[in-house]
Amino acid sequence: MKRAIPVVVLSIAGLVPVWLYQPSAGSSTVQATTPTPSSTSSTSAGSSGGNVVTSSTITTDKGPVQLQVTFDGTKITAVKMLQQPNHPQTTAAVPKLIAETLEAQSADIDTVSGATITSEAYKQSLQATIDENAKTASASPSASASASVSASASATEESSRTVDGTAVDTDKGTVQVQVTFEGDKITAVQMLQQPNHPQTTAAVPKLIAETLEAQSADIDTVSGATITSDGYKESLQAAIDAKG
Repeated sequence: MKRAIPVVVLSIAGLVPVWLYQPSAGSSTVQATTPTPSSTSSTSAGSSGGNVVTSSTITTDKGPVQLQVTFDGTKITAVKMLQQPNHPQTTAAVPKLIAETLEAQSADIDTVSGATITSEAYKQSLQATIDENAKTASASPSASASASVSASASATEESSRTVDGTAVDTDKGTVQVQVTFEGDKITAVQMLQQPNHPQTTAAVPKLIAETLEAQSADIDTVSGATITSDGYKESLQAAIDAKG
């Protein structure tokens, strides 16, 4: 009987890692969560070319967080989630965090309500990639100077213009977008009016992120928010047409 006690204790100890294991999430609508370097699924505001920086993995109470960020000079053009917690709030929060990153072009973005832990880890990882990219740029002054000249020339050639889309009345409420262009490129989308509905709140960041990637109104309808999605695409197309 005395010999049996250590055996039982060892057996329980062996099971503890299994109980504590938390797998990372599967892929979501606008980002890849599987850590496969060859994957091309991401949310971007431009070409996927440029300096790609992968952050270290941050372990949180909800699960691991790891980003892969693509830079064109100092501009963030794409963000890919390599690892994220397997949690509904995280799944809903990540598209918002990525969309805000592309708009803010920094880690100075809002924490998503209900996903504070993931948001903080995301911002920490994002800042780390920004710092690493800055080191790489400073280590290559000629490349940095070339990128600066190119960006300056581009800014001269492509003036920024903001266009309001048509206000579209739907069964859920009015939908209207405001689109910012640099030349023919969509650089930002802002909701001027949207239905006060949970599905809309969750859908809008996904619609904006897909718009920045597709550079058109030819984007997918978000499941559960079909009416808002259709109104968004109609207003977006009107803004694109109005720009000429």
